Amino acid sequence: MIRPHGADALQPCIITNETERAALLAEAEFLPSMLLNSAAAANTVMLGAGYFSPLTGFMNLADILKVASDMQTSEGYFWPVPVANLTKDVSGIDVGRRIALRDPNVTGHPIMAVMQVESIEKISHQQLNFITEKIFGTLDNAHPGVATFRTLGQFCVAGDVQVFNFSYFQSEFPSTFKTAVEIREEIKALGWKKVVAFQTRNPMHRAHEELCRMAKERLEADGIIIHMLLGRLKEGDIPAPVRGSCIRKMADVYFPKNTVMVNGYGFDMLYAGPREALLHAVFRQNMGATHLIVGRDHAGVSDFYGPFDAQTIFDTLPENALEIEIFAADHTAYSKKLKRVVMMREAPDHLPEDYIILSGTKVRQMLSEGISLPPEFARPEVAEILMEHYRMQAKQTEVGT
Repeated sequence: MIRPHGADALQPCIITNETERAALLAEAEFLPSMLLNSAAAANTVMLGAGYFSPLTGFMNLADILKVASDMQTSEGYFWPVPVANLTKDVSGIDVGRRIALRDPNVTGHPIMAVMQVESIEKISHQQLNFITEKIFGTLDNAHPGVATFRTLGQFCVAGDVQVFNFSYFQSEFPSTFKTAVEIREEIKALGWKKVVAFQTRNPMHRAHEELCRMAKERLEADGIIIHMLLGRLKEGDIPAPVRGSCIRKMADVYFPKNTVMVNGYGFDMLYAGPREALLHAVFRQNMGATHLIVGRDHAGVSDFYGPFDAQTIFDTLPENALEIEIFAADHTAYSKKLKRVVMMREAPDHLPEDYIILSGTKVRQMLSEGISLPPEFARPEVAEILMEHYRMQAKQTEVGT
């Protein structure tokens, strides 16, 4: 099986010993508290679940700046996006002490981790702009990732964490949320050697389905992991439970048994394009995948990135930065000529009118109006789940008005 990133074994920060956990949680109730923002809470989940191995906590300002500029930590690990705990308020927090990190996304703000505070540093306006531009490639607040990141706070609180729980992800998605440790164990149990991962924040239409099939066949892989993002998205994106139902239905009906694993991870989408594609590769390697599908506009938003920037950035990495490889995919669509889904670069004789392509806006409009999606675009079983979601949304809107 592929090695975890930067180490021979995963280093999840979750406390698994129940005696130790109970004692530390009792102590944490009397520690100074810090209410995390959603981004820091998501980072805490990823640290606890082993996806961010070999990291064991939040980066200090020097590491944040080095990762932003060089994609490398001070210890020499390749890392594409800073793992930061930013906040607007550091009152009651002291360097050298332990603090309780509280969950912003669960009622009552329960303690989700204990942190050993190693440093508290103020980020200057110039430093924040530098970090933002390196991660996202822009300072434009029209970019949802930029708009979020620039409002998280000017203080960086760094240190190792001991994690108690995975926020709401385990309770709300009990059959979908999996840690990197759990996925590795499942891969081992299935006997898979070559494993393809597919990142998604959307329900899968026919082109996505065929892309997974192409990657599996061309790489001669043993299986596919469809790995859903379960955290915060932008307004208008399909909720995770609906996406999960669509993906499971597609996998159950249209793929051979025991060739597809459907699960998810607790992280907030950054929409950071190339840098986020690299981060996706890091935690897919940590969960045991040997290959990651990187398609057109991977992790992008609007027109902030070139269509294949998320692929070409892998060509710039130092040798041995990552062991996982990518399956570089072109835009896929249903060919009316060939009567199947193709990668566009593999159909040079096709004109735009030879494809069935629907924009996200058009899809949402059709679904909200109760119009069935073409079977060439979406499997009928999937389209029905989506139409039901939009019907329920319409009813709730009517009740609300």
